[in-house]
Amino acid sequence: MTQPQKGICAEPNLHAQYLLLNVIDDDSEAVRAKLSRVLDVFEHFENEHYEAMVTGVVAIGTGYWMEIYPGLIPVELAPFPDMQSEDRSAPTMPCDLFIQIRADRLDICHAIGIEVMNLLRLHVELVEQVRGFRYLDGRDLNGYLYGADNPRGMKRRKVAIVGDNDPDFVGGSYLHVQRYRHDLRRWDSLSTRQKEQVMGTTQEHNLVSQEQSESSHSIRASIATTESGEPSLIKQGMPYGDMASQGMFFVSCSATARAFKAMLHSQIYGNGEGDYDRWLYFTSAETGAAFFAPSIQFIREQAKIIE
Repeated sequence: MTQPQKGICAEPNLHAQYLLLNVIDDDSEAVRAKLSRVLDVFEHFENEHYEAMVTGVVAIGTGYWMEIYPGLIPVELAPFPDMQSEDRSAPTMPCDLFIQIRADRLDICHAIGIEVMNLLRLHVELVEQVRGFRYLDGRDLNGYLYGADNPRGMKRRKVAIVGDNDPDFVGGSYLHVQRYRHDLRRWDSLSTRQKEQVMGTTQEHNLVSQEQSESSHSIRASIATTESGEPSLIKQGMPYGDMASQGMFFVSCSATARAFKAMLHSQIYGNGEGDYDRWLYFTSAETGAAFFAPSIQFIREQAKIIE
């Protein structure tokens, strides 16, 4: 049976290391082999430090895919959807590779990151690294629960993993990544009622608020499809920050690239009646990139191909 990468459907961890990389040479054969060895690094640390609940993801940028895996293209592979309306935008920062490392120990995340970079350093440049962390009981830095509408249990695989509709890529997943910067000083100036109007839910218990409207974040950024009401993606992001800047490193995983595009369109353009996501008054995306994370078997098999 085709095995997805474990980080796709994994439950939340305490720490994360996100690496965005560009490939700087044309030795695709070597890069394919090294990506298989990155999976070995994940497996080694998972076995050696089982208590840390290590998971990882290796994903290929849509612009680099044809260079590393020519001739095999996921059905819905497409660039990051560049959207803008008034002062709301989703800027793009395409990257060739995305490595997600998560664990319940910060030192293990760091150690894995070092090993991964040592493996790839002859072939890549580091575009960006972001260290994520669990905030309180799984909240965004605005104080509201994050990813509370994510699917649970076995539904996670159904939502996030490509099935038989794309036989060459069963076990893969479409990933979209954004780094949001929050304006928490402005956010914290709001009253509780005003915050509930923006988010559409109560802060403490994540219940539907009486202040909810069509422009509330919980409506506009809903991961449910309009047809079935079922979840269409998993939010795997985590907060990041220091004393100078804070935000959310957003990661979505889905069996279809259409799910993220529909959610982003709902946030930025709204419903056509002026009801766009009011949370975007207080946070702004600074990066955006689209990737595909193949199954473990796909990465292993492709690593054996000699050009």
